[in-house]
Amino acid sequence: MITYITRLFPIWALLFSLIAYAEPDLFVDMKPAIVPLLGVVMFGMGMTLTWKNFTDILKKPVVIGFGVFMQYLVMPFAAWLIAVVSGLPPYLMAGLVLVGACPGGTASNVVCFLARGDVALSITLTTASTLLAIIATPILTWLYVGQKVPVPVASMLWSIFKIVLLPVTLGVLVNTLFGRKLGAFKHIFPLLSVLAIVVIIAIIVSLNRDNLANMGMAIALAVVMHNLLGLLGGYWLPKILGWDERVCRTLAIEVGMQNSGLGVALAVKYFSVAAALPGALFSIWHNLTGSMLAGYWSRRNP
Repeated sequence: MITYITRLFPIWALLFSLIAYAEPDLFVDMKPAIVPLLGVVMFGMGMTLTWKNFTDILKKPVVIGFGVFMQYLVMPFAAWLIAVVSGLPPYLMAGLVLVGACPGGTASNVVCFLARGDVALSITLTTASTLLAIIATPILTWLYVGQKVPVPVASMLWSIFKIVLLPVTLGVLVNTLFGRKLGAFKHIFPLLSVLAIVVIIAIIVSLNRDNLANMGMAIALAVVMHNLLGLLGGYWLPKILGWDERVCRTLAIEVGMQNSGLGVALAVKYFSVAAALPGALFSIWHNLTGSMLAGYWSRRNP
């Protein structure tokens, strides 16, 4: 039952977004909860990992290197280019680039499993990009939008350390020490992560109700294009190189699904509530496309 509820994440995200748009007062005062809720998500991710996942990064250097290249060189550039072509204002450009410079999404491992991809590779890629995010995310954001909006690189670096690395490390530690004893409860953590992300999205939608009415279509199209570029590039580039189908599926999911929750938290903290709008929309959209891809690939042998 819990697994079924978790898999319906895109529906919950869409439903809560509509509720938040119709009744913003329900969530608007919960803004301070965004960062703690993301900490819950990252702790839940850590609970799915072991120290072996970190050492596995060294075993597939070419594939991992390609995934990181797509994640941190292609996706931020694509976000910047789409924002320029779309004529987005600086605060929305900053938010979109921030999403593009974030690591792989926390839901990508589940989607990869449903899509019959390489789950071990997915976890390894998520781990690698999350570790690199501590340095890559603030520096890349500064590189692309530092001329338009002030980007406090050092403060952002420290925030990512606290929001990402500490909760993930704590989750891995708890999993290592008490994983067997907590075995019966582990399936609850993905549900808690889903609930946390859904509430984060609802808060951002409620805070951005007026911005959605004015800029909703433009930023929605930009988010859709960004996500599709990640999915298509992540799949077809390794496909052209002749790589295994399961690897291609995994790379598509890892590159196309960003940790937009982190983008939302950083945007609210360092830019503005409006700058968090791309991350909130991306959270909904990339889970919808990820779920649809998983459904399509689940019926086809790799």
